[in-house]
Amino acid sequence: MTAITSPRERECERCGRRDVWDDEEITWRIAVVDDEKQSGNPHCLHEWDINGTFKPVDS
Repeated sequence: MTAITSPRERECERCGRRDVWDDEEITWRIAVVDDEKQSGNPHCLHEWDINGTFKPVDS
């Protein structure tokens, strides 16, 4: 059987915002590191670090 997986975290290449996937709320949440939200620039048009190395199909 083939399984399709989703990324669990992502980072904006422009401003450094980091998000993690929240399974309970079924949405992305801003990552927190050392009690500080990794929100980056709130006015950034985020360019997520999608580079082709993530493989969504797991067979």
